[in-house]
Amino acid sequence: MNSDVKPMLSVQKLGVRYGAIQALFEVSVDVFEGEVVTLLGANGAGKTSTLRCISGLVPASSGDILFQGQSIRGLEAHDIVRRGLAHSPEGRRIFGNLSVAENLSMGAYIRPSSDKQAIQEDQDYCFQLFPRLKERLSQLAGTLSGGEQQMLAISRALMQRPKLLMLDEPSLGIAPVLVDAIFRAVVEINKKGTTLLIVEQNATAALGVAHRAYVLEVGHTTMSGPAKDLAKDPRIVEAYLGHG
Repeated sequence: MNSDVKPMLSVQKLGVRYGAIQALFEVSVDVFEGEVVTLLGANGAGKTSTLRCISGLVPASSGDILFQGQSIRGLEAHDIVRRGLAHSPEGRRIFGNLSVAENLSMGAYIRPSSDKQAIQEDQDYCFQLFPRLKERLSQLAGTLSGGEQQMLAISRALMQRPKLLMLDEPSLGIAPVLVDAIFRAVVEINKKGTTLLIVEQNATAALGVAHRAYVLEVGHTTMSGPAKDLAKDPRIVEAYLGHG
């Protein structure tokens, strides 16, 4: 990466506490425009806490978070969304008692009503990525399968038209055939110009689509580098890829 290019997102020595428990210790992550970056790590490593802190859902106890050169530490979550950073959370968190169409409309809530044509175009793009959603447009979101709910959660975030999209465990608890569809969509979303930061326990899938990767262990950043290099690193192979 050209040293003159500033990262779109720069997480700098980030600390997070939950009461007496220290969850993150000086975690540093950079994401450059146009990249797919993945955070790898075991349960409890601090991956979800990192994303939640970036998006303003939990406060930082130390460090800073720069988005497009400006600090967003301490901003309210809705202000961070308006700056162009979207977060599809772990567990999907779709509105189960609303229809698929209504969930997508909720994703576009920050956009002005005059943006109606562009909003429709973005919804059509989501249907290109995930045709199942168009087939279930009037169905209550809570009745969708786990994989379909994940597709909806990603699409709802895309309806914000974000500059940077964060996905937390997009493959968790869904059928393998739908995991493939999710990661094909990640590649397409990135090709269209959206930068992505992905937390994912399926290291094989994540490293297959990412440009760079970071490894978190018990709240610390312990490794980083090009995804293709980390995929060959014996430590990564043994700990995360399940083969040697």
